[in-house]
Amino acid sequence: MIVKRLISQILAGILGLYLAKKFIPDVQFSGNWQFLVLTGLVLGLINFFIKPILKIITLPIRIFTFGLFSLVINMGMIWIVTRFFPQLKISTIFALFLTSVIVWGLNLIFPLFLPKK
Repeated sequence: MIVKRLISQILAGILGLYLAKKFIPDVQFSGNWQFLVLTGLVLGLINFFIKPILKIITLPIRIFTFGLFSLVINMGMIWIVTRFFPQLKISTIFALFLTSVIVWGLNLIFPLFLPKK
């Protein structure tokens, strides 16, 4: 179960950044495809290890906002990755929001397609 969640987080990070680079004009990536995979891998690992802690800490805010604060957490995770990888540039807050929606959606979808055991 844990490995399945880790794999889906990593795949969602890689594909999410790729789709954002392709379809959102304010998202630029100046590296090659291997560096995009590395960036997505780091995003997946951050989402796997740090995001659950932040979700626990921000539980009252997430309850008050009916879960919409989770998008802010996702935006923060992607912003952290842009600080570590200067090749990934997200120019506007709206592009950051759209990128986080893409990664969030993929995080919902990928576990459905991975084998149960």
